[in-house]
Amino acid sequence: MDRFRNTRQPDWDWWGRLWPTPGATIRRLGIGGGDAVVEVGSGNGYFTLPVARITDPAPVYALDLDEELLTELTRLAEMQGIENVEPVHEDARSLSTALPEPVDVVLIANTFHGVADVGSFVREAFEALRPGGRLVVVNWHDRPREETTVAGESRGPPTDLRMTPDETKRAVREGTDFAVAETVDLPPYHYGIVFER
Repeated sequence: MDRFRNTRQPDWDWWGRLWPTPGATIRRLGIGGGDAVVEVGSGNGYFTLPVARITDPAPVYALDLDEELLTELTRLAEMQGIENVEPVHEDARSLSTALPEPVDVVLIANTFHGVADVGSFVREAFEALRPGGRLVVVNWHDRPREETTVAGESRGPPTDLRMTPDETKRAVREGTDFAVAETVDLPPYHYGIVFER
């Protein structure tokens, strides 16, 4: 299968400038203690590690196609004494069969714009969730790339891949029973939408 479009992993300094308090962002999106979570496109764990601290002892599955990034994530989790992260080397379009159990939350941050077959992914996310579970999508606002700067440089996906909150809602709800629970503004350049199964 083809990889998601435009999903290369930024370095930690880049993430830190864009998301200085990832744990606070996770809490604003309603992820809390005891939630079993899968982060789709986890990379080397900038969100996965704070999620794991918040939800401990519940498992946090870090799903990514890049084995090197998952190896780095595992090393970082060990260094930080985080024991509830479980790496999953798999494509997100096989999400429901890649996990050993249904989860409470499917989190996809900064990569939804690059999903080639949104309908297939969303159906997989729906099947991966327990009844009442949540799909949390963190997405770039639909603004020209030259206006979304980090450390003085234009960052984020190409302008033509960006989606408005309404476009994201339509893409997720089309063909599924997801309901929109909440939309959260995540300044300076993002929004989060929480969908319930």
